[in-house]
Amino acid sequence: MNIGSLLPRHVQHRPEHTAVVFGDHRLTFLEFNSRVNRLANALLGLGVKKGDKIATILPNCLPLLETYWAVAKTGAIVVPLSSLLRGKALASLIGDCEAQTIIASDDFAETLATVKKEIPRVADDHFVFTGSSPLLGSQNYNDLTRRASDDEPPDAAIVDDDLYNIIYSSGTTGSPKGIVHTHYIRACYCMMFASTWRMSPESVVLHCGSIVFNGAFLTLMPSMYLGATYILAKAFEPQSFVEVVEREQVTHTMMVPSQIVALLDSPYFSADALKSLEMIGTVGAPLHMEHKEKLSRLLPNRFYELYGLTEGFLTVLDKTHYAAKPGSVGLPQPFFEMRIINDAGKELPARQIGEIVGRGPALMPGYYKRPDLTAQAIVDGWLRTGDVGYADEDGFLYLVDRRKDMIISGGINVYPKDIEEIIVQHPAVREAAVFGIPSEKWGETPLAAVILRQEGSITADELRHWINERVDAKNQRVHEVKIMEDFPRSTAGKTLKRTLREPYWAGRDERM
Repeated sequence: MNIGSLLPRHVQHRPEHTAVVFGDHRLTFLEFNSRVNRLANALLGLGVKKGDKIATILPNCLPLLETYWAVAKTGAIVVPLSSLLRGKALASLIGDCEAQTIIASDDFAETLATVKKEIPRVADDHFVFTGSSPLLGSQNYNDLTRRASDDEPPDAAIVDDDLYNIIYSSGTTGSPKGIVHTHYIRACYCMMFASTWRMSPESVVLHCGSIVFNGAFLTLMPSMYLGATYILAKAFEPQSFVEVVEREQVTHTMMVPSQIVALLDSPYFSADALKSLEMIGTVGAPLHMEHKEKLSRLLPNRFYELYGLTEGFLTVLDKTHYAAKPGSVGLPQPFFEMRIINDAGKELPARQIGEIVGRGPALMPGYYKRPDLTAQAIVDGWLRTGDVGYADEDGFLYLVDRRKDMIISGGINVYPKDIEEIIVQHPAVREAAVFGIPSEKWGETPLAAVILRQEGSITADELRHWINERVDAKNQRVHEVKIMEDFPRSTAGKTLKRTLREPYWAGRDERM
């Protein structure tokens, strides 16, 4: 289960097939493998050994893709860090993962210079920058790899349980935790999602989100497994997305809900231009029914929805199940199991709401260096997701809400997702995020943050009255509507409700 063996296999059997497209770069498997080998050998030349951690602080770029596959060959462990991190938060994660090498864009040279004393494990010549750097003794990525051989690096004797990556959680519910994935787990991603997305060696995959978050591996791994073409965009932009899909005849793409909403709202949206798409997947957060229905109406029989945790449990709503189960987030994958349990840990029958727990072959071995947190998350082999939902009689999962987002108003559970589903039906609203704020009378009360399609199309007070006339219960009535230009988002594009809540709950850590 050494995923580093995949790229050389395609070099042997389909060397001239297009492997990677990034900007003006179009690389065959032979060419991409040569670049990966140069990086792998350069890292070995620096003294990087099997099991060493390599932290990356990079936007979407070829060096990041090359690092993913170079560590797969050498047995090093990649730690992709968000380019939104700065200062002590960045130094803390570099120290926590015990990284000895850092590959970063030159935008981070100054930041790393300020925290250099806090990360003493990283020697001067193990700072590698894709551009220039003021750090004395640091390396330039292009110079380093240009000097290295493009021969296959020595066999690293990788086995199933060897670590491949550490991915840090977003920190939206507290301190970030390092989630460990092995070569075996990533091999599961390869085979499982190749089948789930109905991909083939002739597929063309487009990814427009950041590839440092785990959702990117849902298409990256099966693409390399099959030897398909992988197109990486610098960032998501609706017009260029449509143009790339049409020009390259893209067949598969994975998006976060905010990207799907932006695409559907774009004047450049064209069902005809997007007709080559066989799969449009969504991940990272629930996609509201209003948007699901619109997407499935304009581009039928293509929609897949994945619910899951980086820790290793997931369900998928297949495109063939959407018509019958549109509100569901699907079924556990083959070889995965799911239960809905109450607070006492007892399994609940169909249609009863409780915590979602699951297990399967992609379950993480644990959080890096945190056996205490691992023991809290994995109980008797079952991952406690912290999410609330129910299963129907056919075993399909319905996600009620994230437990951390639930509002307790007057002692009654209020689920923000129920209110958001109503808000996005207003023609003036593009996106909505509901969260709880302190209330002297009720303990908590809902606040709705919204992004409008057009500035000034409705006032906050008018929208509040519209919402409160349509919610099912008094405790779902929103106390306030806050109109915003955009929401704070993670690198993955996920709305950070924690950040939205912070000003209201300052000093009350129980809701932070």
